[in-house]
Amino acid sequence: MGKIVFYEDKNFQGRNYECSSDSSDLSSYFSRCNSIKVESGCWVLYERPSYAGYQYVLSPGEYPDHQHWMGFSDSIRSCRFVRNVYGKSWKIRFYDKQGFGGQAAEWIEDCPSIYEAFKFREFRSCVVMDGAWVLYEQPDYHGHQYFLERGEYPSYTDWGATSPAAGSFHRVLRGPGLPGKVLRL
Repeated sequence: MGKIVFYEDKNFQGRNYECSSDSSDLSSYFSRCNSIKVESGCWVLYERPSYAGYQYVLSPGEYPDHQHWMGFSDSIRSCRFVRNVYGKSWKIRFYDKQGFGGQAAEWIEDCPSIYEAFKFREFRSCVVMDGAWVLYEQPDYHGHQYFLERGEYPSYTDWGATSPAAGSFHRVLRGPGLPGKVLRL
């Protein structure tokens, strides 16, 4: 299992809560989250209870304020430990129509600009065949994040998005996180 510590204030100050398993509602442990230490494992954090709202994918490392995990606010209300994300190969296929229809684009590497690579600005469904991925709403790994593990996603709402906008994505790789960015796990 992994381990993550949430702090109410920036720079690991204030009330804190240590977590080592999935939690669908963190509201009773802290009122706001302004810094985090991920001691082990890969975690997906959610803005709202029951694994809803904006997602943030974090690898081991220290995040002294919510901007370091690219957070839109200090609200973290649920989290889950991600199991079996590391692979030896990665393959993802995106479609421009829901239900795996229309044009398809298959990829095995990181992609900083979906538009430059595929000439698409939106994906409406996808299949993760190997590995795990993080999809971003904007190019260069910015904007809302969506964690995609092996499986089928017939609609963009299945990966938690409210729109089909897609700007970039990267593979979840074993190794340390990069300071200030959530690019490698």
